[in-house]
Amino acid sequence: MRVPVKFLGFVFWLFFFNCVRCQAKQRSCRDLSVENGLIHSHPSNEEEIFYTCKTGYKPFTGNWWDSVTCSKGSWSEEPRCIREEECGAFPSVHHGKLKQSPRDRGTAEVECDPGFISTQRFITCIRGTWEKPVCEVGVSCNIPPKVEYAFITSKPEELYAHGSSVTYVCQNSLLMNGKSTVFCRNGTWEETPTCEAKCQKPHKNFITLLKEKEEYDNKEVLRYKCIEPYNEIPEGEWICENGEWNGTFVCRGKICPPPPYVENGDYTASKMDGSEITEVYYTCQPHYVLNMKQRYYKCEKGKWETPPKCLKPCEITPEIFEVHNVEPIREKFYLPHGKTSERYCKYYYSEGRWNRRFITLTCSDGKLTIPPCQ
Repeated sequence: MRVPVKFLGFVFWLFFFNCVRCQAKQRSCRDLSVENGLIHSHPSNEEEIFYTCKTGYKPFTGNWWDSVTCSKGSWSEEPRCIREEECGAFPSVHHGKLKQSPRDRGTAEVECDPGFISTQRFITCIRGTWEKPVCEVGVSCNIPPKVEYAFITSKPEELYAHGSSVTYVCQNSLLMNGKSTVFCRNGTWEETPTCEAKCQKPHKNFITLLKEKEEYDNKEVLRYKCIEPYNEIPEGEWICENGEWNGTFVCRGKICPPPPYVENGDYTASKMDGSEITEVYYTCQPHYVLNMKQRYYKCEKGKWETPPKCLKPCEITPEIFEVHNVEPIREKFYLPHGKTSERYCKYYYSEGRWNRRFITLTCSDGKLTIPPCQ
């Protein structure tokens, strides 16, 4: 049986008409009314409603008129008219957002996107009108300033956006003076910390200190006086530099004073002249190393030879290895001056296989050198 073409066309248009009615019914939204406001819709577009408010009122959005749209059976938002002196919705912020202050509903905090800065941190609502927040392009910072005896706990970047930060860590036992974390502000880094070591009280029993205390700050000057019978030169001073006293000790007399004190070391008398010690040899505490090969040190005409120095070891902690991407360790250890330690870097994936690099750590008087692990 052959179906007429006209009948097939009629079925098609009937199906299309019913689908359009079905979609229109699905898109229809409930009727709207706005308290203290007026609404208007255009006959050709009933899916968008415009509204304005009566005298003394305004839309919650802050404009003097606004609109809502119907989509999938619901309105985009509920139209509201509030009193003109009330604070409505937050204004929009390009490249940022606003956050309500927990204490004051008339204040909002401005949070700009990374790389942008705000002209003001907070905005306020004055007589029903919000101040206009602005997020401007921030000026980037270059590489953070170098701090002697310190490293940064993140990988270097070419540029640092406004608001970004880095954290400094001092090497070994040096003390940090200042904040460890610094921020980039408008193209300039905040003041960086310094790594300093304090000097301990000198242990010399033939001097008096003009300012006696157990520790002295870095760069602090200490003055001393020589006591009899070692006061041929009456007084002198030392400069404290990163945990070490810098200066020449000049107390002397006709007889030998006690042997010079060596920090982190000790001496043993090898020759005596009556009650006077005239020759000694020095040893260092564990992990410290003497900087001179000379074994014995003598006193002649009331003056001792320049004593040796005990060179510091490097303290290596699990945190240092973690920062430098070195294969981890469980406990810290000490690497003596002049010694090396061979270690592996952490595994990395390259050219279709896992690899790791072999590096050599070196120690020079407490300063640890670690080649970069890539």
